Parts: sequence; C-alpha cells; structure tokens
Amino acid sequence: MQVKAIQIDRPGPPSAMELRTVTVGKPGPGQALIRHTAIGLNYIDTYHRSGLYELPMPSGIGTEGAGMVEAVGEGVEHIRPGDRAAYAMGPPGSYSEARIMPADRLVKMPDEIDDRQAAAMMLKGMTVEYLLNRTFRVSAGQTILFHAAAGGVGLIAGQWAKALGATVIGTAGGPEKCALAAKYGYDHVIDYKKGGIAHQVRELTGGAGVPVVYDSVGKSTWDESLDCLAPRGLMVSFGNASGPAEPFAPGILGAKGSLYVTRPSLAHYAVTLEEVQQSAGALIDMVKSGKVRIEVNQTYALADARKAHEDLEGRRTTGSTVLLVE
Repeated sequence: MQVKAIQIDRPGPPSAMELRTVTVGKPGPGQALIRHTAIGLNYIDTYHRSGLYELPMPSGIGTEGAGMVEAVGEGVEHIRPGDRAAYAMGPPGSYSEARIMPADRLVKMPDEIDDRQAAAMMLKGMTVEYLLNRTFRVSAGQTILFHAAAGGVGLIAGQWAKALGATVIGTAGGPEKCALAAKYGYDHVIDYKKGGIAHQVRELTGGAGVPVVYDSVGKSTWDESLDCLAPRGLMVSFGNASGPAEPFAPGILGAKGSLYVTRPSLAHYAVTLEEVQQSAGALIDMVKSGKVRIEVNQTYALADARKAHEDLEGRRTTGSTVLLVE
C-alpha cells in the first residue's frame, strides 16, 4: 500500500526532511504492520537528522509511535491485528502513516491511555524507567539532580522520582520553564540561564552534593554536573541537547571525588521482548496509578515535521510533542 512518510537523503537541517509517498508491504516473520495515529517527537530524531548519530542513507526518521496493529507476521504472539499498540526504538521510520517494524518493540496499550499519550510517553517514559530503576537505583531519602526538567523526559522523571521518595532538584531555562517543572515533582528548580548550578546544588545539599546527576544537555552542563556530585557519585550522560561534551582526561574524575561516568542508551536497556515489556509495563503502571501524568503540550501535523524540529531545537517546546496523522 502507498503511505506518506518523512524521509531524508543526507544529514542536514530540518529542511533536509521531505514528505514522500512510499510503499509499505506485508509483515514478514517476527514483524508487524502498524498504522499510526500519533508519533512521538524526540531529541534523538534531531541527532539522526543532523548526522550526529549516523544512519544509512536514504532513511526514514523517528523512533516512537502509536496506533493500530493491522497485520502481524509468522511467530508473533504477544500482539494481534486490531490491538492498539505503541513502541519506542527499533529502526528509524515512525514519521509515517504506517510502517513495518519488529513486533518485539510493540506494547499493547490499555484503554486508560489514549494514542497521543502513548506516542508521547514510550521513549521518554521507558528512558526514565531505566535511568531511575537500573542505571542508578533511586530510593527514598536521596537527593538527585535532573537537567532539562521542563522537557519531555524531565517532566516524567520529576514525578517518578518524587513517587520513589526522592528530593528532586531540576534545572530549566527561564522562569516559565522553572515554574512548569515545579508542578511536576521537582522540589527545587534552578534557572540555568542565571548560572551557578553547582553552587546552588551545594547549598541545597548542605555542601554534600548529590549521588547522581542525570544530564541530557551535554556540552554546556558537563563541567558543572561533575561539580554537583558527592564523592563516588555517578554522572549519567544520556543526551547532547547543547552538543557533545568535550573529551576529558579520566584523572579529573579522581580529582573531583572518585566519580563514575556512564553513557547509557535505551537500546541497551530494552534488548529483548521481555525487557521491553517489563520496562513499558512499569511505565504503564505509573501512568495508570496517576503518579505520572503524560500531557502533550504541542502537536503538529506529520507534514509539519520541519517546523516541529525547528521549535524543538530552538527550545520553544515544553514537555511532550507529537505529530498527528490525519
């Protein structure tokens, strides 16, 4: 069948994306055909589009979506035609009306979660799940720091960490974003535009620092993130919104307190069908319980993907954004 999809022929700015008509066939063994109603917008999409993360070209783009399963291939048992489903990760290509994809990425959605919420929560929410539960296990009584608190991942993380009993410090840019983060679980929100992040974190922790910093910003926050950590603290670098961090000499970790650094990815925390279902199941439980609210703050038509990328990179968005298939 013929569907509309966003594709790129070479890395570049948002204008590199083109809306085209493509052919989608039938699912093979272990595959499924899903027709999208909503598509998640994520910073990793801009990395794929710009070439920061290399893709074979030409390529589709997008790693998150929700909609209806229309067909499944041989050997697929956990999902059926007619099921509402959503996914995160898998081969890029979610910016499309429909697609074939590995069925083991698909998760059945309960009636309590609509398609817009599902498309907005899977990649961000499963990212929060592995960050807080597995990369560093956050527990009650701890104080943590989470950068980009007003972003899609940040708003979920603030609520989830608060539900775990942590004291949550966030950073955001400007008074409006700081106020938004404060409504989503953050006990303290630092305006990074004013500088002095490490100094304020030290003040808030009585000079002790925090055991973990979650940093998706990258270059502009790297040094201060290290300065926020307590001895033997963990720097979790999981994004590059301001550009990749500069190379550093490992000796700096010793000088700053025998620190640890990790660079995790959802792709390595959701490898098998069982891991995907477990991670997504924890997220779904948090949303159904009301402990985590998923609110879509911006929507764009699929054909307006360029504008969506411009606004995301221009930091003109908050929370979650989805592309809608009409």
